[in-house]
Amino acid sequence: MRVYRTPDDRFAGLPDWPFAPQYVEIADGLRVHHVDEGDAAARPVLMLHGEPTWGYLYRKMIGPAVDAGFRVVVPDLIGFGRSDKPLEASAYSYAQQVAWMRQWIEALDLNDIILACQDWGSLIGLRLVAEMPERFAGVALSNGGLPEGQPAPRAFAIWRAFSRYSPVFPIGRIVNAGAKRSLTPEEIAAYDAPFPTRAAKVAARIFPSFVPLGDNVAVPDQKRAWAALEAFDKPFLCCFADGDPITRGGDALFVERIPGARGMAHRTLHGGHFIQENDPAGFVAAIRDVAAAR
Repeated sequence: MRVYRTPDDRFAGLPDWPFAPQYVEIADGLRVHHVDEGDAAARPVLMLHGEPTWGYLYRKMIGPAVDAGFRVVVPDLIGFGRSDKPLEASAYSYAQQVAWMRQWIEALDLNDIILACQDWGSLIGLRLVAEMPERFAGVALSNGGLPEGQPAPRAFAIWRAFSRYSPVFPIGRIVNAGAKRSLTPEEIAAYDAPFPTRAAKVAARIFPSFVPLGDNVAVPDQKRAWAALEAFDKPFLCCFADGDPITRGGDALFVERIPGARGMAHRTLHGGHFIQENDPAGFVAAIRDVAAAR
């Protein structure tokens, strides 16, 4: 397998990113990067990013969550951030990403986890909750879903076509467009940092095609995951944004179907798709509420 590893100097001096890199090797010799902050004995909060972002997305939440008494663990998915990036599109699939992240969790032996997830962080993270519920203490979900063959919303269909056919794929500018604030040039550059070549963007380009909308190979796996989640009775809190055209209203399905969502103080955060850029305090408050509800 041909793998690209972004040079370390691409991550030097990024704004609001003082965190020391940590690495774990999983199957096929792939290296997963993560941030690990706070007391190692504290309850872990797993902050799982989506695409086309990386762990930098959570930079405004890591410190406040550590201050609240959590151990905060923020990995980069394979193909993103400082993690290894297989260069062939055939190396990637939805199921493979779930398997890679499961191996990483098992390698760190994380337990009593609160999952904080958004975008593809929810597609992967909720599958992990379904596969290993004994390792999870609760979930705080924002701007994500677990589709199982529904028709693609128009906004998502446009995004999927753009990611596949656009001759350019400016990741920092894409994140900027999905946040309800103007990122600084330095922040935009930080989102671009892991992807200095066209080849480095293969995962970011292909991920939208994996979303199981319509007739998709992952639909049976999704239905099995939903069956498991319909028995998940640990705290499950939705905190979707008021300004995301792709996921707005998607929280209703989780509130209806997941036992752990009943009686939780679900709330609306203020911002766009990348809510971590707009309302990080609200997202951290949701994590704290999940912890308190146990």
